[in-house]
Amino acid sequence: MSTPSPIPAGLYARWRDHQAAASLHDGDRGAPPPEKWLQLVWHHQRLRRDLLRLTDGRRVRLLHPGFHSREGGPDFRDAVVQVEGQLAQTGDIEIDLRPSGWKAHHHDTNPAFRNVVLHVIWSGGPAVSGRATLALEPHLDAPWDELLPWLQAEGQPWQEEFLGRCCAPLKELAADPRNALIRQAALVRFQRKADDLSRRARDIGWDGALWEGLFRALGYKHNTWPMERLAALVTGGDGRQQTDTSLMLEARLLGLANLLPHESKARAGAKLSSHLQELWNCWWREREHWDEVVLPASIWRRHGLRPANFPQRRLALASRWLARPDFVARLETWFLDDGSAGALLAKLLPGPDEHWSWHWTLDSTRLAKPQPLLGAGRATDLAVNVILPWFSARAAAGRNESLVERATERWLAWPAGEDNALLKQARVRLLGGGASGLDPTAASQQGLLQILRDFCARTNALCDGCRFPGLVKEIAR
Repeated sequence: MSTPSPIPAGLYARWRDHQAAASLHDGDRGAPPPEKWLQLVWHHQRLRRDLLRLTDGRRVRLLHPGFHSREGGPDFRDAVVQVEGQLAQTGDIEIDLRPSGWKAHHHDTNPAFRNVVLHVIWSGGPAVSGRATLALEPHLDAPWDELLPWLQAEGQPWQEEFLGRCCAPLKELAADPRNALIRQAALVRFQRKADDLSRRARDIGWDGALWEGLFRALGYKHNTWPMERLAALVTGGDGRQQTDTSLMLEARLLGLANLLPHESKARAGAKLSSHLQELWNCWWREREHWDEVVLPASIWRRHGLRPANFPQRRLALASRWLARPDFVARLETWFLDDGSAGALLAKLLPGPDEHWSWHWTLDSTRLAKPQPLLGAGRATDLAVNVILPWFSARAAAGRNESLVERATERWLAWPAGEDNALLKQARVRLLGGGASGLDPTAASQQGLLQILRDFCARTNALCDGCRFPGLVKEIAR
């Protein structure tokens, strides 16, 4: 005999349904759904796809819905869309609640949206974007009240359209040959990184190439150019002196980057932290010398960055490295010694800092607990993308094959780094979203990215003309 439940049957399910209904309109049941829900509808293609018509009445076919982007710009990238009477087009998808969102959100003046081929809205009148416009509300494949619980469910399977044609043959490969193939792709990527650093070293020297690579890596993909430019300014012939302190270097980097608050605020006696005031005291003394090369503030992109990755914070870290005249020598000692991930982090991580251990930015509130200027994930990125390829390139230039082999072996064995949107896309396209059986290394991640670069990036989302699936099948025979 079963024990009676202490709560009514189905109570939790009713709670969940109520929460779903409440979150649907954020408290306003007469409003359209939030854009995040419309993005989910599009991502999972919960549409009557054979009946789609634009707001002007033309039929439209979605040959591929595109890949969801969370890094600013259009919501979905590299979609393939065919409007009645036209050839199929590859481009981006932007989702707004109404047609007016195109101008209200300034998409019309933002060059990041120039490749949008379809403006998707919830409902509304005629297009105002100058692009083909599709309203979702009349084309849902189920009533909205039925769709919402499904969209909220976790672990939804990937739609078949997101999988590459190579996914099936790759999954059919045994683990050993599949990992060997990905490892070979990774080695191609490693050699390319080493070659790039070697070419730069011919122009600016080995130390210059290392500093440029480190700064670029600290800038991520959105801020690589301004970080590279700063590296050239502060490590070149007119740059730092051996006597420069980390405070002087931090002030110079932030001043050149135009990431210090406006001068008038400081002179007007605004409430500045003691650290920020010290930075201004340094920058005011030398600002005139650098005035012609200060970067425009608008060059920095902050959308989607976590606080730990803000440019101010990364430049503070770089200033600590630059202030150590033995920085490169310390890396050499690490490479010739155990070369482990933990030891590298210890070499790269500055000690506790009175300001940066307790603040994300120059003027943010104090944190509840201290945060390091560098984490293990970013140290892995630096090792995989810059430091180990640099040691390999320098050893190859000196014809020291044993050190080239050491750098390569350590790179192949390096622990996996943090996940990101591009890696997720690679796993979906190539492996159906899973990673079962893959070597748990950064090299496996790099190999997937290289395949994405070499094959997926050279064709459209439908894999038209891609040779990679056939090549994988050859291995399986």
